[in-house]
Amino acid sequence: MAAIVEDGGRVFQRYLTPARVAGFRPCYNGCRMCGIAGIVYADPGARVSEDRLLAMCDAIRHRGPDDHGIHVAGQAGIGMRRLSIIDVAGGHQPIFNEDKSKVIVFNGEIYNHARVREELERRGHRYQTRSDTETILHAYEEYGTACVTHLRGMFGIAIWDSASRRLFLARDRMGKKPLYYSETNGRLVFASELKAILALPDVARRVDPQAIVDYMAWGYVPDPLTAFEGISKLPPAHWLTYENGRVHIERYWDVDYTRREPAQPEAHYVERTLAILDEAVRIRLMSEVPLGAFLSGGTDSSVVVALMARHSATPVKTFSIGFEEPEYNELGYARRVADHFKTEHHEEIVRPDAQRDVLALVRQFDEPFADSSMLPTYYVSRMARRHVTVALSGDGGDELFAGYLRYVDPASVRAANHLPPMLRRAAIAPLLALMPAGARGTDRLRDMLGSSDDQYVRRMTRGMSAVRREVFSAATLARAGADPARVAAPFLSNLRHADALSRRQYLDTHTYLPGDILTKVDRTSMAVSLEARAPLLDHELAEFAATIPPELRLRGMTTKYILKKVAERLMPAELVHRPKMGFGVPVAYWLKREWASHTDELVLGERALARGVFRPEYLKRIVAEHRLGKRDNSSLIWSLMVLELWWREFIDAPLDR
Repeated sequence: MAAIVEDGGRVFQRYLTPARVAGFRPCYNGCRMCGIAGIVYADPGARVSEDRLLAMCDAIRHRGPDDHGIHVAGQAGIGMRRLSIIDVAGGHQPIFNEDKSKVIVFNGEIYNHARVREELERRGHRYQTRSDTETILHAYEEYGTACVTHLRGMFGIAIWDSASRRLFLARDRMGKKPLYYSETNGRLVFASELKAILALPDVARRVDPQAIVDYMAWGYVPDPLTAFEGISKLPPAHWLTYENGRVHIERYWDVDYTRREPAQPEAHYVERTLAILDEAVRIRLMSEVPLGAFLSGGTDSSVVVALMARHSATPVKTFSIGFEEPEYNELGYARRVADHFKTEHHEEIVRPDAQRDVLALVRQFDEPFADSSMLPTYYVSRMARRHVTVALSGDGGDELFAGYLRYVDPASVRAANHLPPMLRRAAIAPLLALMPAGARGTDRLRDMLGSSDDQYVRRMTRGMSAVRREVFSAATLARAGADPARVAAPFLSNLRHADALSRRQYLDTHTYLPGDILTKVDRTSMAVSLEARAPLLDHELAEFAATIPPELRLRGMTTKYILKKVAERLMPAELVHRPKMGFGVPVAYWLKREWASHTDELVLGERALARGVFRPEYLKRIVAEHRLGKRDNSSLIWSLMVLELWWREFIDAPLDR
């Protein structure tokens, strides 16, 4: 299977072949950041192929270039690739319990493992190593599936319990670490990335049309679907067991926006946020290898760097990138923060070979992924990896502390909400029916229909629910009839009595955050074997942030109000209050210039049209509108280009080989 490999700053494609390790035996100590994979048959008499398990592990070699290990015993086989961060000399996997009846592979970091270990040792458990991996295994012995509720950190876990013939899988609360699985051919297979499952020759590569419809709406494939029929994502904060050929899945944690404590002064929320975040940063500084931070100059990353500087005896290593286009260049902001905290600062103006780099990232992500900020995230990860093995990021601040202006309805929506829904529908629906497809004003009119939740989901999904019959062919919709907005329904229903801001943050925390932001960071950092840690996504901080009154999360048009007050405790106010830029790339420029010919070939080319997924008239219209300057369709066009590149790499290419 294909994987990105770093070679002196140059990205190229290597097709990995299964390693043949003469006389290989499983390793018996602990672990760190890595990739995991496994095969478990329902039939106790079946035997796992060691070669196939090795092929799965080799497909994710980039996640752990330092070490590997497998354990195969009859119907079950589990394996890993390891990136050494802590216990570098002795941290190997898989690892066994005392009587060898249970064995674990683990991807992640458990920051409270020393405290959990103390309790487990008091209960009679005996350790062979000092690793957090062994602590998870003993916690499973002691608490069963509830072991995950005792863990603070990020993780993808797999435990094979040979005594009960049970496989246990679990994913961390926020979804920082990925985990995929497929139940097929009398077995369950799992891995940290899709490419490891696809490395098995008997796993079919059938495109899931519903996933493609959802992708065009959300910009990624929301869990539990993947782009491939028969392969699923384990959602964040869930565990899975496979026993006697049956899959059972349960949620073990959720952030609670309905819990309200007695009203407290503003200073209380500032002080508690600072205290929890300070601890979250401190515990993430444990490492036996070089460590640094991504720094954009925005509030989130600046607060993380400030707290790192507080706990570091040496200058913090910080990393920033920018583009030649001024509106996409944040280097000046980052430099001011770096100067204030006297960091060892590294910055770089990126002049991307976009065609090469986008194709490499399409291969890395395994399924269509349309967030163009995957490019700068990859570039800053690549630069950081030249100096460090671990980097802290500011991810999560927008979702936990209300950092998006989209949480505030546009003026037209606020005005429409004063009218009764029946009156709005009676006045607006006939107008929409008379307007031609793509006419100016249709988006705004559609925004004014429905409830406040409906309007927010419509904006998050590009209005795809209303226009999907204009976008997709009849053949596609015959197999993918579900409305992509359905993804949001259970989360909004869970908080139907809460305030609008809490509902939107809750939705984003369960969809956009794990599906887009954390997927992007995991794949791009792991592409260069860099571990990314996100202290703002510490689950204890998330639990507290949800109790902050809505008016202190979003105050008028001031986003992240409380977090900015925390930042003011750590640095001058002028470093805190600056325009929000996001972490984007100049896609609109590229589509009009160096990528113009690629647009024609990837969106309107014979090969793309022959797939029959979209209506050709829709594709021609959005490209023409964009080129004539009638509408900025760069986001849609980019999504279509990425989708076609993915199709060629993952569906067409394997058939050609």
